[in-house]
Amino acid sequence: MSTPRLLAVLALAALGAAGCRGGTPAPTPDEARAFLREANDTMLRLSNEANQAGWVQNTYITVDTEAIAARANAAFMTAVTRFAKEATRFGTVDLPAYERRQLTLLKNALTMAAPADPKEAEELAQLVASMEGIYGRGKYCPDGEAGDACFDIEEITEILAKDRDPARLREVWEGWHSIAPPMKPSYARFVELSNKGARELGFADTGVMWRSKYDMPPEAFAAELDRLWAQLRPLYLALHAYVRAKLRERYGDQVPADGPIPAHLLGNIWAQDWSNLYDLAGPPGGARPVSLTDVLRARNVSPVEMSRYGERFFTSLGFEPLPATFWERSLFVKPRDREVVCHASAWNIDNVDDLRFKMCIDQTAEDFTTIHHELGHNFYARAYAGQPPIFRDSANDGFHEAIGDTIALSVTPEYLVKVGLVNRAPDASGDIGLLLRTALERLAFLPFGLVVDAWRWQLFSGQVTPDRYNRAWWELRERYQGVRPASARGEEFFDPGAKYHIPANTPYARYFLSSVLQFQFHRALSQAAGCTTPLHRCSIYASDEAGRRLKATLEMGASRPWPDALEALTGQRQLDASAMAEYYAPLKAWLDERNKAVPVGW
Repeated sequence: MSTPRLLAVLALAALGAAGCRGGTPAPTPDEARAFLREANDTMLRLSNEANQAGWVQNTYITVDTEAIAARANAAFMTAVTRFAKEATRFGTVDLPAYERRQLTLLKNALTMAAPADPKEAEELAQLVASMEGIYGRGKYCPDGEAGDACFDIEEITEILAKDRDPARLREVWEGWHSIAPPMKPSYARFVELSNKGARELGFADTGVMWRSKYDMPPEAFAAELDRLWAQLRPLYLALHAYVRAKLRERYGDQVPADGPIPAHLLGNIWAQDWSNLYDLAGPPGGARPVSLTDVLRARNVSPVEMSRYGERFFTSLGFEPLPATFWERSLFVKPRDREVVCHASAWNIDNVDDLRFKMCIDQTAEDFTTIHHELGHNFYARAYAGQPPIFRDSANDGFHEAIGDTIALSVTPEYLVKVGLVNRAPDASGDIGLLLRTALERLAFLPFGLVVDAWRWQLFSGQVTPDRYNRAWWELRERYQGVRPASARGEEFFDPGAKYHIPANTPYARYFLSSVLQFQFHRALSQAAGCTTPLHRCSIYASDEAGRRLKATLEMGASRPWPDALEALTGQRQLDASAMAEYYAPLKAWLDERNKAVPVGW
């Protein structure tokens, strides 16, 4: 194997410096540019290889595909870690801002830093591939059954969404969480190795490394999350109190009058989305919100055609259609002949235009929304594909999550009329129902969006040790969400591992940021589109001006600090949760009226 040119240059420079009286000479701007060229080229090549291997591993889960993906990820991770470490060498070189930012992003590029020891780097990659495989193969097999008697995540999701028998809900909730305990030793070792790699990069731990990616000091980022949550917590408390009272009406003393809500009764495996409770919590009287699920099923809209609706929204804003290969290579339904990771994800295999997504699509409003979310990743990735590889990312990771959700906020009844899915939109008397339905999804998610990384940051810092992993998880969930487990959960369990983003090592604060940003984006784009109705009735569908502003922001990628991108889209440079509060203001007044006779908080 030939030695990479940059490494040879660095080796020669080191040899030459050995004979210099003044010590190692300072690197030059030309050396820094050579380094950036090498980093961009190598990262693009290895990223493409890791994407190809990861796609196969996610869509054909076997021992062999896990091993192949682990090797490709290890190669990419090791290279990026090396570049991140070498980038510090050019910290004092005088460079234009465009090149200086590439060095800064390189130092903050990783979600998992490989230790310098090759064996440990390989072990770290294998741990993640193995845990992701455990999750992907996870099934609940009641009473020692096997085969067709077992329930996969899709079937458990359906039961928790529709069943109202508390004993049955507890059974399948506990059953799904039974997949995770085998991961616990691996996760403890993962924490050790990822922290070692982070320390080699100069970070105190992996959590500090994650929080350093936001164009502000890591402690300032944590404070920013607290500030935004403080803006929205009163809204969440009102929803929590109302839903708890409705569940208490249905389940009696199984739901406390003033305590945390049992997680298995909230209609979702992780109690992060309460929209499946609308049949219990929906307001009486008034026009009923459009049930998109019913529409999709009545019309038998196929998974591919559901995806076409998402594509057409983006093209209505001036974006080019998806390439033909997207429709040829994406996974839209769960195959019958093999195991796959059904968790929805968007991919740009070659970091240019080999766009794909992977979903096990059902005819539901939730999946219709998720399609728009995932396509947001795809259109964003193609928009910044002209940037250098280091800049082929969003302004911050919350931006990437927010774009598709911003589009989903425009999936209003009026939009459904325009695209022919419904004949007419309900009048304003149904707006509380419309707002409540979306609040049960988006607002209910907010504290969970904080818990996942708050828990991991405690592990990475050493504040929580393996003997307290599960206890710390539920302490945070009660503190932020006001939920408790279905049953006593000791340290023999590893309930965080039953959430995909834990074994897959996907940072989660981005989803909380997205929840704030999508409303901030929606308000600004709605104003650009000339919308004069209440914010929750605005749709930017087919708006040239909204599309122009959105495209200009997406094309920036990560080439500018995120406040610059935020300003380009919204005119503001600070995250602002007031847009979400404005969107739900009519609902907040309605909830407060109904909560007068019930306790608020826990």
